[in-house]
Amino acid sequence: MRIGTLSQRTGVSQRLLRYYEEQGLLRPRRRPSGYRDYHDDDIRTVRHIRTLLAAGLSTHTIAELMPCMVDDGSLLVPACPDMLSDLHRERDRLSDTAAGLLAARDVLDTIIEATPPADAAEPDACAAPGPPPADGAGTASARPAPWRNPLVAPGPTPPRT
Repeated sequence: MRIGTLSQRTGVSQRLLRYYEEQGLLRPRRRPSGYRDYHDDDIRTVRHIRTLLAAGLSTHTIAELMPCMVDDGSLLVPACPDMLSDLHRERDRLSDTAAGLLAARDVLDTIIEATPPADAAEPDACAAPGPPPADGAGTASARPAPWRNPLVAPGPTPPRT
């Protein structure tokens, strides 16, 4: 089958399938015309790649592990006991990443909880401080809040002349 058919049957874009080939995860045969020729086994291989990517593994790690993985019909399992240390290392890396994300969320929660409610009586309370424009027009309180993009004008854009 050609790459478009494999893409349709796996739900993976042709671009990703080419990337998997570049990474050594897929090895399609080449027709004399140069077109890639995939077989039904490649559908299973792509599904295995997607499973391992969903488990948080990099394509580099997947390339190392794939030769030692077997499909028992319902689960992708390691066939080589030696790869357990690699799987534990990857699990530890994921745990460390998850812990870092949880810590970042806790900091953000603290910031959110410390933020006072909006005060309708003080609409300019969050305006960026600073000196007035050099031409004397406007005031410092008319500046946008620092987290808003000052380059994007509110409302419709004036027509170009």
